[in-house]
Amino acid sequence: MSDWPEGWDRPPDVPPRAPELQPQQPRTTVLPAHLDPRAPAPPPRPTARPRRSPRLPRVRVLRWVRPRRVLALVVLVVVLLAANLVAVGVWTATHLQHLDALPPAAGRPHDGSDSVWLLVGSDSRSSLTRAQRAALHTGTAEGQRTDTILLLAVPRTGKPVLVSLPRDSWVTIPGHGKDKLNAAYAYGGAQLLVRTVEGATGVHVDHVAEVGFLGIVDLTDAVGGVPVCVPRAMQDAKSGLDVAKGCQTFDGKTALAYVRARYSDPKGDLGRVERQRAYLRALLGKAVSWSLLLRPDRQWRLARGGTSAVAVDGAGPVELARLVRAVRQVGGPGTEATVPVSTTALRTSRGVAVAWDAAAAKALFAQLAR
Repeated sequence: MSDWPEGWDRPPDVPPRAPELQPQQPRTTVLPAHLDPRAPAPPPRPTARPRRSPRLPRVRVLRWVRPRRVLALVVLVVVLLAANLVAVGVWTATHLQHLDALPPAAGRPHDGSDSVWLLVGSDSRSSLTRAQRAALHTGTAEGQRTDTILLLAVPRTGKPVLVSLPRDSWVTIPGHGKDKLNAAYAYGGAQLLVRTVEGATGVHVDHVAEVGFLGIVDLTDAVGGVPVCVPRAMQDAKSGLDVAKGCQTFDGKTALAYVRARYSDPKGDLGRVERQRAYLRALLGKAVSWSLLLRPDRQWRLARGGTSAVAVDGAGPVELARLVRAVRQVGGPGTEATVPVSTTALRTSRGVAVAWDAAAAKALFAQLAR
């Protein structure tokens, strides 16, 4: 089709006319919203808070926790503990077993101003069942004897003195001649033992306390065990003792075996009396420790065990308290000793016995008597 006007022909040498260019529409460019100045501003983004280190939860102080109320609570607890302790003391005093041990005054040594106790450990098996004898390794010996004999002098001023009298000491027993000291108990009970001790020492005895085999077991278990430091490992077939070297806590069965053992001790009976004194101090020390004073249940258990295991004569609650305090003060040179001995192998009609050093023993007992 020719693009010339009608009736006109395009010369052959004239190139065709380019078509008229249509006006171009402006090109529209769509900008992102964050770059378009006409776009509304986006809402502000929330600012992230900086992380804080974790804090411990706040502890609210209760209103009732105030100094005055705390003090009142402490006073109340102290009062209740003291009241319980008084109740235990009164109950113990009224339930103590009485021992008729003090002989008539005639013929006895002069009564000094100090208080002197005779502490006796009885080895009688009469109150033990067959099962208890087997468990405690006590044997089946009949009659009554004493494994432990101690003199405790409690002066009004100064330190108390605790002296061990070996059970095999060769002495004169009134009415029976020469014999071992523990035989006096077998012949005439506590009264004859007191007369024998007074005659051999010249010291007046004011009070007597006796504890049996089960007493050691019950008292030890009542205080929750007793701490003891053993200098060397010990094994004793006759008493049933088997302990290692070092500090440990004894239960009642082990404690009884420990204070009875002598055949495994190089010092024999003299070594045993030293262990008996040490254990007595440890036992009474535990009985008045804070761990027991703050435990009313253990106080009542000790009171029940003590009243069933210990028998006394000539002593009330005050004297018993002085006894416990005196034993706790014992320890070290000048406050505890074994009666001076010249030999532990004295040949007698009753077998091998212990002979005292007469001069040294007389001086020791003269000091106690004064």
